[in-house]
Amino acid sequence: MFQNLKASNISKIQVSEFILMGFPGIHSWQHWLSLPLVLLYLLALSANILILIIIYQEPTLHQPMFQFLGILAVVDMGLGTTIMPKILANLWFNAKAISLPECFLQMYVIHCFVGMESSIFVCMAIDRYVAICRPLHYPSIITESFVVKATVFMALRNTISTIPVPILAAQRHYCSKNQIEHFLCSNLGVTSLSCDDRTINSIYQLILAWTLMGSDLGLIILSYVLILHSVLKLKSAEAASKALSTCTSHLILILFFYTIVIVMSIAHSAAMSVPIMPVLLNVLHSVIPPALNPMVYALKNKELRQGLYKALKLDIKSN
Repeated sequence: MFQNLKASNISKIQVSEFILMGFPGIHSWQHWLSLPLVLLYLLALSANILILIIIYQEPTLHQPMFQFLGILAVVDMGLGTTIMPKILANLWFNAKAISLPECFLQMYVIHCFVGMESSIFVCMAIDRYVAICRPLHYPSIITESFVVKATVFMALRNTISTIPVPILAAQRHYCSKNQIEHFLCSNLGVTSLSCDDRTINSIYQLILAWTLMGSDLGLIILSYVLILHSVLKLKSAEAASKALSTCTSHLILILFFYTIVIVMSIAHSAAMSVPIMPVLLNVLHSVIPPALNPMVYALKNKELRQGLYKALKLDIKSN
């Protein structure tokens, strides 16, 4: 009877904080990973700030496709800044504790930024579709008003649809375990510590993934199928090559983003023999795409490359 009473009292205890343990299996030397992580984070910040400065200063870049790139740069910096300071504090100062409200807030912001990133890629794909398949209508369809409306819609869609994620997580009862084998508060990682049923959390996470990310990926695939169909009808190989070259940078970023998201989803849902992999992918996803996105555009886009040369005061002629 006393054992049952003791168990009942323990089950009523609510933990006041979570402990972010970091990379599973390498806790003793994971602080050495802080150097590459902080370098990637600083690279991401500096590269995206430079992109924003170039787009703002160069009048020829005041076009919808570059405005979407500027929004992507802001989102990338927001995602990295939401995650990296806490990770570095964990690695440098052993600051592993995170309060429940702070954890749920981080969970919400991460979902918002990842959803925004996906939405921006949809807008970029639509921009390229109209530019290649409906070139005569491009100036009247893809306007500054379209960019503003699309941005407002993206922000509202992702901020509202992700609200239930932290609310449902906060409604769970965390009575004993509070150690998260991660550097951040992921929905499934946190709710797996709860003492009660978390089926509703898993169901909403699945619904959110299919309705937001799934629909975004579907629209992107449809856009590029139509683009490819339109390009293949062009009689001139040079014209077809030029049309496809304007999509190269978008495709690289889109493929990289969704490949990591899909691999992360599989890694989380499958029984991983190497538990460090899902955590490592989550961390790298917050710093590698933000660092690579500006570089891909700068290398692949002539106008942006010329703006970069001008900003850096380099007298280099671009072909």
